[in-house]
Amino acid sequence: MHHHAHGHCGHHHHHHGHDHREGNKKGLSIALGMTVGIMGLEFVGGLLTNSLALLSDAGHMLSDAASLLLSLVAVWLATKPVSPKKTYGFYRFEILAALVNGVALVGIAGWILWEAIGRFVNPPVVASRSMMLIAAIGLLANMVSAWALMRKGDVKENVNVRSAYLHVLGDALGSVGAIAAGLVMWLFGWYVADPLISVLVAVLIFKGAIAVVRQTVHILMEGTPAAIDQTEVKAALSGIDGVLDVHDLHIWTITSGLDSLSCHLLIEDDRDAQVILQRAIDLVETRFHIRHATIQIEMPHIRHGEMEV
Repeated sequence: MHHHAHGHCGHHHHHHGHDHREGNKKGLSIALGMTVGIMGLEFVGGLLTNSLALLSDAGHMLSDAASLLLSLVAVWLATKPVSPKKTYGFYRFEILAALVNGVALVGIAGWILWEAIGRFVNPPVVASRSMMLIAAIGLLANMVSAWALMRKGDVKENVNVRSAYLHVLGDALGSVGAIAAGLVMWLFGWYVADPLISVLVAVLIFKGAIAVVRQTVHILMEGTPAAIDQTEVKAALSGIDGVLDVHDLHIWTITSGLDSLSCHLLIEDDRDAQVILQRAIDLVETRFHIRHATIQIEMPHIRHGEMEV
């Protein structure tokens, strides 16, 4: 009976995640389709109109498309079954993918900056009206993508969907910048506006990339989840009646929205270990929303080696 109940609980949890996943998939797919289309348009447009601002926006779009594709792959992999060799399934791939994506973005930003420096010295003439038209189409597409992610996806909870959403908003800014640069060039013939806006877009890309790299490295280093204060968890567990000491407490992230905890509780000799265990499990789940808890209960006579960490 107990085993059956446990299995049911696991299934239920998966099902709840399932509705979000479908929506996430839809939102990400729509955004990916739009992004890839516009990226192609802006890339060709940038070459034809000789605009680095458009090319940099296309670079921004590429970063987006990559991140969206990675997010989609991650959503798909997360539904793959867990195997004995990979006990967390493929959830971690999401985090690795985000890291690769962040590193690639740093490279793109660097290329745009390098290209822009050359143009400041000798600004080429840009076909500003065609450029503005293309940037305007790009802006429109970004709005549709952002809307799709907001409506269908889980922007608050899922790191992937959120990063996709922020990317798309950053893209929209890039397109607005390109339109502004086109306007200045068209009205005043001031062609330095083109590399100037490119540099701004490159900085946008760079900032986003660094944030992604920092966040993913923190998760891969098994850092404590951003939303959880470890000292608070320790205090809460220590506060359970009958608990003498809490040690070897670790909290880490498996993938976005899925946290794990493990700890040892030292309890008074004459207490019922199972009762205390149940209270600890409930506390961790209700107060800190951690479902994956592994709690080792110890009486004072238990001896184990000193922990390294």
